[in-house]
Amino acid sequence: MLIDERRRHIYSILQSEGRILVGEVAQKLGISQITIRKDLDALQSRGLILRTHGGALPAHSSALRDPSLQEKQLHHLHEKQKIAEAAARLVHDGQCVMLDSGTTTTAVAHALKRFTQLTVITNAVNIAAELMGTNFDVILTGGTLRKNSFSLVGPLAEDVLQDMHADILFLGVDGLDLEAGLTTPNLLESRVNRAMVKGARTVVAVCDSTKFARRSLSRIVALSEIHHVITDQNASPDFIEALRGQNLKVTLV
Repeated sequence: MLIDERRRHIYSILQSEGRILVGEVAQKLGISQITIRKDLDALQSRGLILRTHGGALPAHSSALRDPSLQEKQLHHLHEKQKIAEAAARLVHDGQCVMLDSGTTTTAVAHALKRFTQLTVITNAVNIAAELMGTNFDVILTGGTLRKNSFSLVGPLAEDVLQDMHADILFLGVDGLDLEAGLTTPNLLESRVNRAMVKGARTVVAVCDSTKFARRSLSRIVALSEIHHVITDQNASPDFIEALRGQNLKVTLV
Protein backbone atom coordinates (compact mmCIF):
# COMPACT_ATOMS: atom_id res chain seq x y z
CA MET A 1 0.00 0.00 0.00
CA LEU A 2 1.35 3.40 -0.98
CA ILE A 3 1.74 6.13 1.66
CA ASP A 4 -1.17 8.23 0.33
CA GLU A 5 -3.39 5.16 0.05
CA ARG A 6 -2.57 4.17 3.62
CA ARG A 7 -3.34 7.64 4.92
CA ARG A 8 -6.65 7.76 3.07
CA HIS A 9 -7.46 4.36 4.57
CA ILE A 10 -6.60 5.58 8.07
CA TYR A 11 -8.75 8.68 7.56
CA SER A 12 -11.67 6.52 6.39
CA ILE A 13 -11.36 4.41 9.57
CA LEU A 14 -11.46 7.59 11.63
CA GLN A 15 -14.58 8.81 9.84
CA SER A 16 -16.42 5.52 10.33
CA GLU A 17 -15.35 4.81 13.93
CA GLY A 18 -15.07 8.34 15.28
CA ARG A 19 -11.53 7.90 16.61
CA ILE A 20 -8.20 6.23 15.91
CA LEU A 21 -6.02 4.31 18.37
CA VAL A 22 -2.43 3.95 17.21
CA GLY A 23 -1.95 0.41 18.53
CA GLU A 24 -5.16 -0.92 17.01
CA VAL A 25 -4.53 0.54 13.55
CA ALA A 26 -0.89 -0.60 13.55
CA GLN A 27 -2.02 -4.14 14.30
CA LYS A 28 -4.84 -4.00 11.75
CA LEU A 29 -2.55 -2.78 8.95
CA GLY A 30 0.47 -4.81 10.01
CA ILE A 31 2.84 -1.83 10.24
CA SER A 32 4.72 -0.12 13.05
CA GLN A 33 3.19 2.31 15.51
CA ILE A 34 5.90 4.82 14.58
CA THR A 35 4.65 4.80 10.98
CA ILE A 36 1.04 5.28 12.11
CA ARG A 37 2.05 8.23 14.29
CA LYS A 38 3.80 9.84 11.31
CA ASP A 39 0.68 9.31 9.21
CA LEU A 40 -1.49 10.91 11.88
CA ASP A 41 0.90 13.85 12.17
CA ALA A 42 0.68 14.30 8.40
CA LEU A 43 -3.13 14.21 8.47
CA GLN A 44 -3.18 16.73 11.31
CA SER A 45 -0.89 19.09 9.37
CA ARG A 46 -3.55 19.10 6.64
CA GLY A 47 -6.24 20.00 9.18
CA LEU A 48 -8.09 16.71 8.78
CA ILE A 49 -7.68 15.32 12.29
CA LEU A 50 -6.68 16.31 15.80
CA ARG A 51 -3.97 14.27 17.48
CA THR A 52 -4.65 13.05 21.00
CA HIS A 53 -2.67 10.93 23.44
CA GLY A 54 -2.48 7.49 21.83
CA GLY A 55 -4.44 8.32 18.71
CA ALA A 56 -6.59 10.94 17.00
CA LEU A 57 -10.10 12.37 16.68
CA PRO A 58 -11.85 14.12 13.78
CA ALA A 59 -10.78 17.76 13.51
CA HIS A 60 -14.32 18.93 14.27
CA SER A 61 -15.31 16.18 16.67
CA SER A 62 -18.10 17.03 19.10
CA ALA A 63 -15.99 15.38 21.79
CA LEU A 64 -13.55 18.29 21.46
CA ARG A 65 -16.15 21.03 21.76
CA ASP A 66 -16.51 22.86 25.02
CA PRO A 67 -20.24 23.68 25.03
CA SER A 68 -21.65 26.34 27.31
CA LEU A 69 -23.55 25.56 30.49
CA GLN A 70 -26.71 26.85 28.81
CA GLU A 71 -26.27 24.33 25.97
CA LYS A 72 -25.69 21.44 28.36
CA GLN A 73 -28.78 22.30 30.41
CA LEU A 74 -30.95 21.43 27.42
CA HIS A 75 -29.88 17.80 27.31
CA HIS A 76 -30.94 14.76 29.39
CA LEU A 77 -32.65 16.80 32.13
CA HIS A 78 -34.65 13.87 33.52
CA GLU A 79 -31.57 11.64 33.74
CA LYS A 80 -29.53 14.35 35.46
CA GLN A 81 -32.22 14.88 38.08
CA LYS A 82 -32.39 11.16 38.89
CA ILE A 83 -28.58 10.95 39.03
CA ALA A 84 -28.56 13.94 41.40
CA GLU A 85 -31.09 12.31 43.72
CA ALA A 86 -28.98 9.14 43.86
CA ALA A 87 -25.89 11.22 44.59
CA ALA A 88 -27.59 13.04 47.45
CA ARG A 89 -28.40 9.69 49.08
CA LEU A 90 -24.65 9.14 49.54
CA VAL A 91 -24.32 12.28 51.67
CA HIS A 92 -24.86 12.76 55.40
CA ASP A 93 -25.38 15.94 57.41
CA GLY A 94 -22.17 17.46 58.66
CA GLN A 95 -20.02 16.17 55.80
CA CYS A 96 -17.74 18.12 53.50
CA VAL A 97 -18.85 17.77 49.88
CA MET A 98 -16.87 18.85 46.83
CA LEU A 99 -18.60 19.72 43.54
CA ASP A 100 -16.97 20.56 40.23
CA SER A 101 -18.72 22.63 37.57
CA GLY A 102 -21.38 21.28 35.22
CA THR A 103 -25.10 20.80 34.82
CA THR A 104 -25.22 17.41 36.54
CA THR A 105 -23.29 18.68 39.55
CA THR A 106 -25.57 21.74 39.64
CA ALA A 107 -28.48 19.31 39.89
CA VAL A 108 -26.62 17.56 42.73
CA ALA A 109 -26.22 20.91 44.50
CA HIS A 110 -29.97 21.46 44.25
CA ALA A 111 -30.66 17.98 45.65
CA LEU A 112 -28.31 18.65 48.59
CA LYS A 113 -30.46 21.55 49.80
CA ARG A 114 -32.54 19.06 51.78
CA PHE A 115 -29.69 18.82 54.32
CA THR A 116 -29.33 21.00 57.39
CA GLN A 117 -25.59 21.49 57.56
CA LEU A 118 -22.87 20.78 55.02
CA THR A 119 -19.58 22.27 53.97
CA VAL A 120 -19.48 22.55 50.18
CA ILE A 121 -16.29 23.26 48.23
CA THR A 122 -16.75 24.20 44.59
CA ASN A 123 -15.09 25.97 41.69
CA ALA A 124 -18.47 26.76 40.11
CA VAL A 125 -19.90 30.24 40.63
CA ASN A 126 -23.41 29.13 39.67
CA ILE A 127 -23.32 26.30 42.23
CA ALA A 128 -22.28 28.72 44.97
CA ALA A 129 -25.24 30.91 43.92
CA GLU A 130 -27.56 27.86 43.94
CA LEU A 131 -26.67 27.25 47.61
CA MET A 132 -27.31 30.83 48.75
CA GLY A 133 -29.94 30.92 51.49
CA THR A 134 -28.90 27.58 52.99
CA ASN A 135 -27.06 27.10 56.28
CA PHE A 136 -24.15 25.50 54.43
CA ASP A 137 -20.59 26.72 54.62
CA VAL A 138 -19.81 27.32 50.95
CA ILE A 139 -16.16 27.65 49.93
CA LEU A 140 -15.48 29.03 46.44
CA THR A 141 -11.98 28.27 45.21
CA GLY A 142 -11.20 31.52 43.44
CA GLY A 143 -9.35 31.59 40.14
CA THR A 144 -9.96 32.75 36.58
CA LEU A 145 -13.58 32.65 35.42
CA ARG A 146 -14.43 30.50 32.40
CA LYS A 147 -17.47 32.35 31.08
CA ASN A 148 -19.08 29.45 29.22
CA SER A 149 -19.05 27.12 32.23
CA PHE A 150 -19.14 29.60 35.17
CA SER A 151 -16.17 27.72 36.61
CA LEU A 152 -12.99 29.03 38.23
CA VAL A 153 -9.73 27.58 36.96
CA GLY A 154 -6.02 28.27 36.92
CA PRO A 155 -3.17 28.22 39.48
CA LEU A 156 -5.14 30.00 42.21
CA ALA A 157 -7.93 27.42 42.14
CA GLU A 158 -5.39 24.57 42.07
CA ASP A 159 -3.40 26.01 45.00
CA VAL A 160 -6.52 26.43 47.15
CA LEU A 161 -7.63 22.86 46.46
CA GLN A 162 -4.24 21.46 47.51
CA ASP A 163 -5.10 22.47 51.09
CA MET A 164 -8.66 21.11 51.01
CA HIS A 165 -9.99 17.74 52.11
CA ALA A 166 -13.53 16.49 51.47
CA ASP A 167 -15.52 13.42 52.43
CA ILE A 168 -16.92 13.04 48.93
CA LEU A 169 -16.44 14.57 45.47
CA PHE A 170 -19.12 14.56 42.80
CA LEU A 171 -17.37 14.94 39.47
CA GLY A 172 -19.15 15.68 36.21
CA VAL A 173 -17.28 14.65 33.05
CA ASP A 174 -17.59 15.03 29.27
CA GLY A 175 -16.13 11.62 28.55
CA LEU A 176 -15.72 8.35 30.44
CA ASP A 177 -13.70 5.74 28.56
CA LEU A 178 -12.39 2.39 29.75
CA GLU A 179 -8.87 3.17 28.53
CA ALA A 180 -8.65 6.97 28.60
CA GLY A 181 -10.47 7.37 31.91
CA LEU A 182 -12.31 10.61 32.71
CA THR A 183 -11.90 13.50 30.28
CA THR A 184 -13.01 17.09 29.67
CA PRO A 185 -12.56 19.48 26.72
CA ASN A 186 -10.64 22.12 28.71
CA LEU A 187 -7.06 21.63 29.90
CA LEU A 188 -7.32 24.10 32.79
CA GLU A 189 -10.56 22.48 33.97
CA SER A 190 -8.92 19.05 33.93
CA ARG A 191 -6.13 20.29 36.22
CA VAL A 192 -8.62 21.68 38.74
CA ASN A 193 -10.64 18.46 38.59
CA ARG A 194 -7.47 16.43 39.21
CA ALA A 195 -6.70 18.52 42.30
CA MET A 196 -10.24 17.83 43.56
CA VAL A 197 -9.79 14.08 43.13
CA LYS A 198 -6.60 14.20 45.20
CA GLY A 199 -8.40 15.99 48.03
CA ALA A 200 -11.45 13.71 48.29
CA ARG A 201 -11.83 10.52 50.30
CA THR A 202 -14.50 9.18 47.93
CA VAL A 203 -14.77 10.17 44.25
CA VAL A 204 -18.09 9.71 42.45
CA ALA A 205 -18.46 10.35 38.72
CA VAL A 206 -21.96 11.60 37.93
CA CYS A 207 -22.79 11.46 34.22
CA ASP A 208 -25.50 10.31 31.86
CA SER A 209 -24.77 7.30 29.67
CA THR A 210 -24.11 9.37 26.53
CA LYS A 211 -20.72 10.23 28.05
CA PHE A 212 -19.62 6.57 28.05
CA ALA A 213 -16.95 5.40 25.57
CA ARG A 214 -16.26 9.05 24.75
CA ARG A 215 -12.87 10.74 24.90
CA SER A 216 -12.56 14.48 25.22
CA LEU A 217 -9.37 16.48 24.85
CA SER A 218 -7.93 16.57 28.36
CA ARG A 219 -7.58 13.64 30.73
CA ILE A 220 -8.62 14.18 34.33
CA VAL A 221 -7.71 10.84 35.94
CA ALA A 222 -7.73 7.13 35.20
CA LEU A 223 -10.73 5.03 36.24
CA SER A 224 -8.56 3.48 38.95
CA GLU A 225 -8.61 6.82 40.82
CA ILE A 226 -12.39 6.97 41.26
CA HIS A 227 -14.68 4.76 43.34
CA HIS A 228 -18.25 5.04 42.10
CA VAL A 229 -20.18 5.93 38.93
CA ILE A 230 -23.82 7.04 38.94
CA THR A 231 -25.54 6.95 35.56
CA ASP A 232 -28.86 6.21 33.88
CA GLN A 233 -30.53 2.97 32.81
CA ASN A 234 -29.74 3.55 29.12
CA ALA A 235 -26.12 2.57 29.63
CA SER A 236 -24.80 -0.41 27.68
CA PRO A 237 -24.86 -3.55 29.90
CA ASP A 238 -21.46 -4.58 28.51
CA PHE A 239 -19.96 -1.20 29.40
CA ILE A 240 -21.43 -1.34 32.91
CA GLU A 241 -20.05 -4.83 33.37
CA ALA A 242 -16.63 -3.62 32.24
CA LEU A 243 -16.74 -0.80 34.79
CA ARG A 244 -17.64 -3.21 37.57
CA GLY A 245 -14.82 -5.43 36.39
CA GLN A 246 -12.47 -2.58 37.29
CA ASN A 247 -13.71 -2.66 40.89
CA LEU A 248 -15.97 0.35 40.46
CA LYS A 249 -19.34 0.57 42.14
CA VAL A 250 -21.99 1.47 39.55
CA THR A 251 -25.45 2.82 40.41
CA LEU A 252 -28.09 2.84 37.67
CA VAL A 253 -31.06 5.19 38.09
